[in-house]
Amino acid sequence: MNERRTTNILLLIIVVPVIFYLLKILHFILIPLVASLFIALLFLPLMRWLSKRNIPNSLSVIIVLLIFVASFLVGGEIIKLASKEIMETQGAFMAKAQIKLTDLAYTIEDFLGIKIIENGNLMNVFINKEDVGKNFGLTIGLIGNIVSMLLMTAFFVVLWLAESLNFYKVLSSTIFKQKYASAKIFMKIESDLITFVKVKFFVSALTGIGFGLACYFFDVSFPIFWGLFAFLINFVQMIGSVVSVILLALFAFVELDPTSTLLFFILSITLVQVIFGSILEPIFMGKSFSINVIAILVSLMFWGYIWGVPGLIMSIPITVFLKIIFEQFPQTKLFATLLKGADQKIKIPIIKKQH
Repeated sequence: MNERRTTNILLLIIVVPVIFYLLKILHFILIPLVASLFIALLFLPLMRWLSKRNIPNSLSVIIVLLIFVASFLVGGEIIKLASKEIMETQGAFMAKAQIKLTDLAYTIEDFLGIKIIENGNLMNVFINKEDVGKNFGLTIGLIGNIVSMLLMTAFFVVLWLAESLNFYKVLSSTIFKQKYASAKIFMKIESDLITFVKVKFFVSALTGIGFGLACYFFDVSFPIFWGLFAFLINFVQMIGSVVSVILLALFAFVELDPTSTLLFFILSITLVQVIFGSILEPIFMGKSFSINVIAILVSLMFWGYIWGVPGLIMSIPITVFLKIIFEQFPQTKLFATLLKGADQKIKIPIIKKQH
């Protein structure tokens, strides 16, 4: 018995790094696959509603694809509007930024006794003409990768919804052998993930609107851009809210004079983030959906390292999925307990093995 246990531990030590390596090396196919699964789960209630009204499955898939494409078109129009806003005012902003940063650089030079400004132009320190061409090439490559990822994601969404790939059958044939248990857990996964995405989208939208309005009322440039930025980055749990506040505060330092106006602006965007992210979001999520803060941070670091920005966005849904799976077996119940938040009770009964 001891020899078998030792063998199992050694196999686990060998297999786990191999799995991590495969997750990283196959990111180009796994990221669209996992993202498409979550998107398909969001549209499953709509697919069932259309099916009850005797609408063919092929037509239902087309309707979902039209909604998918329309969402991207609306997002594209918002991005175009933000880009237009930046292009119209970037000249005035760059002149103001040059003056403010130059004054700050002179202060740092006097304090530290080092030389920062060259030829009277601070921008030469940060902008190198040779680097511009390289960055442009990298940007084009990044856009190409994003487009290919989106096309692959849309393709997998069609496969999931058309049931060419059936998540329920995969779940029941691999992890859960009992049909009733598979159906119940599948509905639990679907319900929790839909709740997470709905709440996250709603809270992120309110945060983006709050940031945009704060920029508008305090006369900070690019309110549409900053609202869109806050909306998008808020999908990265915990880290996104901190990053958005810090970046906008630094940007406002260039725009506003260091007086009470700047202080009130920073307090305003911080208050927006606290109200929506720290108060409303946990209330809407509920205790049954809470995850330990340490587990969130570990998940963010792990999936961020494996899959980059897409990993940061999908880390919490993946963690929720794993927690629900771990809750079902006595052998993995400890891991579910470590993942869940304080004062949370597992509501799904543990599946007992049939002898």
